[in-house]
Amino acid sequence: MIRVTNTSNNTTFDVEVIHNAVLTTLKAHNAETCEVSVLLTDDVDIKHLNRDYRGVDAPTDVLAFAMREGEEGHVNPNILGDLVISLETASRHVATSHQFSATRSSLEPEKREVTCDSLETEVALLAIHGVLHLLGYDHQTQEEATVMFEKQNTIFGLLPET
Repeated sequence: MIRVTNTSNNTTFDVEVIHNAVLTTLKAHNAETCEVSVLLTDDVDIKHLNRDYRGVDAPTDVLAFAMREGEEGHVNPNILGDLVISLETASRHVATSHQFSATRSSLEPEKREVTCDSLETEVALLAIHGVLHLLGYDHQTQEEATVMFEKQNTIFGLLPET
């Protein structure tokens, strides 16, 4: 189950974008029965969470809180965790229109260049990124980053083009 709650001022955001991104990521890892909750918020709220849980007193784009970590991770293995996405930070990312390559699959290695020029595209990318963190991926080292971002871009390539 995927639960999306929007507490931001952007009440018109299409949460189906998040459902598709999260479900596609889960399916790519044979984890579609896992539960994920997503909170869409603003910079003020995500800054508080970032400070309280990571010791960084600044807003960020996405935070992932994995339920499978630590001593309690075995209690209910179907609850993957929670994502918090700042629509405010995502909107700023869109203003920079960053580009990346998305690959449909390893069997079809042709890439399509994707420009994050809409809030929906950016939030889909952040949702995929966050779920990958919940699944155990990280980008603390260059090797980890290479694996995680290749996986992220491949999964994005599986989403319907908008």
